[in-house]
Amino acid sequence: MSDSPLIVPDSLKGERADRVLVELFPDYSRTQLTHWLKTGVITVNGTTLKPKTRLHGGEAIQIHGPMEAPSTSEHIEAEPIALDIIYEDDTLMVINKPAGLVVHPGAGNAGGTLINGLVHHDANLKALPRAGIVHRLDKDTTGLLLIAKTLEALTALSKQMQAREIDRRYIALAHGSFISGGKIITGFGRHPRNRLKMAVTPGGREAITHYSIRKKYPALPATLLDIKLMTGRTHQIRVHMAHKHHAIIGDQLYSGRARHPKNLDDTSKALLLGFKRQALHAASLSFTHPVTQETLTLEAKLPDDFKTLLDALDRNELNQAP
Repeated sequence: MSDSPLIVPDSLKGERADRVLVELFPDYSRTQLTHWLKTGVITVNGTTLKPKTRLHGGEAIQIHGPMEAPSTSEHIEAEPIALDIIYEDDTLMVINKPAGLVVHPGAGNAGGTLINGLVHHDANLKALPRAGIVHRLDKDTTGLLLIAKTLEALTALSKQMQAREIDRRYIALAHGSFISGGKIITGFGRHPRNRLKMAVTPGGREAITHYSIRKKYPALPATLLDIKLMTGRTHQIRVHMAHKHHAIIGDQLYSGRARHPKNLDDTSKALLLGFKRQALHAASLSFTHPVTQETLTLEAKLPDDFKTLLDALDRNELNQAP
């Protein structure tokens, strides 16, 4: 039996028991967690529950007996993929992911992914679930990714992520003009008709995004935003901005038809229309080192294509000034 129970946080209030377990034990599959819930290896307030039972927050999750080790990355082939390493020690590493690099192997991406490159960089990562990756970035989103190099570090950092103790800040260029910053809180889930997309769904899991204005581009119009994630749902920033009718520039999945601005010079217009990925960059990451207990804050500069676009928009604004 585990030494002490794990208390369901209020942030998971109203969620199904199986979804709560996935949040609390991210190293294990939902199938395995559901099996343990049904067989009594995991109990909630001392009893077994159906996976679909919704929890109220505050329940005590108790583990009885050993939990089998989660699946590892042993089957992943090592490939010599260049990694832009921002920080590395014996416990963890942080990389700056470029656009176009898929994080996990999957259908249509059996190789050439970040995980293939990670296990080439450090063969010991094969022994870890997801090769130690703590969180994800979309294929065409750039910026900082946190990778644990030991199971202990992966567990500790995953718990920090669940407790919203890892500070993740992004820079995004969004369509339209913003009056002020704000906070978006919605339900979140799979799109009901398009399985490739996520959507704001009233009965979905809670998703929270904070945003503030970094710079306005009235001629376009567009707004450069600083964004802080409080939750880490798939495509969260992209969906939340589109939900507010301020889709991320270049987002091929959520921004709809290409827009043809009238108040741009030829250079800016060509760069904008040629920007075929979401203008979204994971710029800053702050967390507690699981061994030293020091706070690490790391930053990654904007990639060249994003910076080039902003430089052109800056010049265009100057030319538009009376």
